[in-house]
Amino acid sequence: MTAELVRGQNHPLPQTRLEIRISAGQPIVAGATLGDEQGTVRGAEWVAHPASPQLPGIEVSKQAAADHRLAVDLGALAESVHRVTVLLALPTGVGGPVRFGSLAAPFTAVTGLDGAEVASYTVTGLDAESAVVALELYRRQGVWKVRAVGQGYAGGLAAMLQDQGLPQAAELAAEINEAVARGMARSVAQPPPRPGDDGRVRTATAGGSSDPGPVPAPPQSPVPPQPPATSGSGGPVDYQHPGRRTATPPTPPPAVPPAAPGRPAQPVAGDASGWTMDERLYNQVWGMFEDLARTAAAYRSAVDFADSRMEQELDRVLSDPRSRIGTAADTARTEARAKHTALVDQARAALDRDLAQLAAEAEVVEPALPPAYARWDGPVWHGYQVPMEIPMALRLGDLHLPERTDLRIPMLVRLPLERGLWIDAGRSGSVEGAMLDSGSLRTLASDTAVAIAARLLAVYPVGEFQLQVIDPAGSASASYAPLLESGALRAPMAGAQGVTATLAALTRRVDLVQMAVRSGAADALPPDLDTAEQLLIVHDFPHGFDDRAVTQLRYLADEGPSVGVHLMMVADREDAREYGPVLDPLWRSLLRLTPVADDHLADPWVGHAWTFEPSLVPAGSRVLWQVMGQVARAREAYGR
Repeated sequence: MTAELVRGQNHPLPQTRLEIRISAGQPIVAGATLGDEQGTVRGAEWVAHPASPQLPGIEVSKQAAADHRLAVDLGALAESVHRVTVLLALPTGVGGPVRFGSLAAPFTAVTGLDGAEVASYTVTGLDAESAVVALELYRRQGVWKVRAVGQGYAGGLAAMLQDQGLPQAAELAAEINEAVARGMARSVAQPPPRPGDDGRVRTATAGGSSDPGPVPAPPQSPVPPQPPATSGSGGPVDYQHPGRRTATPPTPPPAVPPAAPGRPAQPVAGDASGWTMDERLYNQVWGMFEDLARTAAAYRSAVDFADSRMEQELDRVLSDPRSRIGTAADTARTEARAKHTALVDQARAALDRDLAQLAAEAEVVEPALPPAYARWDGPVWHGYQVPMEIPMALRLGDLHLPERTDLRIPMLVRLPLERGLWIDAGRSGSVEGAMLDSGSLRTLASDTAVAIAARLLAVYPVGEFQLQVIDPAGSASASYAPLLESGALRAPMAGAQGVTATLAALTRRVDLVQMAVRSGAADALPPDLDTAEQLLIVHDFPHGFDDRAVTQLRYLADEGPSVGVHLMMVADREDAREYGPVLDPLWRSLLRLTPVADDHLADPWVGHAWTFEPSLVPAGSRVLWQVMGQVARAREAYGR
């Protein structure tokens, strides 16, 4: 029976191998400290955190997430360790909440490896605190117990670690925040909230593909039974992203008859909720992303359970000297491995079924996407016309998981852009990147920037979007040929001599528009000021940039998006090491993309590492020239 603890209450732990599950509704940082008999943390090596997630006997998450699973083996701790303290903190410097009082109360649960809940605690009563000690596992007279603590700290991680006696508390807190900020900077943004969405779900089955709530998911049969991962309300953990909720507009009727009983329904493009087809397709794409994240998380959870169950059964065989050898031991090992294989096969069958349904939906949805969402090789571009309205979102590339690499989900970001982009021209850990030399990577990075910029020019109405390019070394001129020769890129590409003038003009524009907005005097803007949204693409940074230019770039990255000025950096971060930490805020404020497939995008909701692949123009295709030519002709016709 689960013990629901209140602050200060303790409960004995029946076993030493445990999981601590945390649900917060928003991405938070989870860590743990090891303490001696007095509860003192002797050094940074006694702290498990995202930058150092593993210690003997404990493993924590490597990133901020809405749901965490901390693995604890009390029997593997050093003899000098008498206390394990579970810490929660809000990420700093990433634009999220700054106090726990603005979030739903974090829920924590201590469970066995089979998912059976031992004790739970909801951390209530928090207000201005940005860090909190949630639980404490402590050893008393050889027996381990768990205590609900709920001690909050308005001073954040540094104050919490200092209170536990850590001498270098401020330095370690800064290291943790830096690691989390890097992870958040490369994370996939969650879908925007919809009406009636409280941002927290705890009712769906851990491995199931159906949801009892109002979420329109592809019809799928349930997965094989497996031990559920429990949550605060007594129900299983939900791998559903909080954003996938039905909005108020009614769902349009399906274009095909319902499927026969026992058979999956045929997918239909645009069957999500929304007032327009573009909105319905946008919601459907996000739904596919969430379904893939959920079914992959369920499969991985089932495999983890099968592994831990087999390990437990083999441990029981080996722990008894009387049954360690002989026929009985061989039989027990064979049975344990057979059970493991059966569980994994069941989970894989459920995964394959769900993936097949998603693949069928993707085949229907992809050809129906409008230009802003479509691939460059999509048929919609052959009938392209300059739009009259700004679309909801823009496709930057595709996302996939290793469970099925051919199942690609469009990566859509809302328009206008709320965050700048950084196209990484340096080497990454991907196989594709390792096979290319530095020159080829830089060329691909320039092609990626051009593909995104051309898409922005194509999906905005005439005169509503302008592009400026800084290329001090002139290395990207070949990539920009379709934009320059068609006239879609009207301003010449700024070389080394034009860096100062270009940055000064955009900085002036941001200052003037901000002052006009604050004073409510938009009609007082200078007549020569172009009020169209601006995208500045910067190549070969830091070559040709002085300290003033670096400061202006940081200013544009921070303040520009709110007034329609956006920044795209195309650079190798290693080349900018000479500037030291002064550039870190700039890099963190931009969404990192790669010119080759790379699994660098972190999902803070379920912990997946998504592989991003840019949406490039197919080799030899003239589609980009044709579309940019239409954009240029439309500008001439409208006198823009």
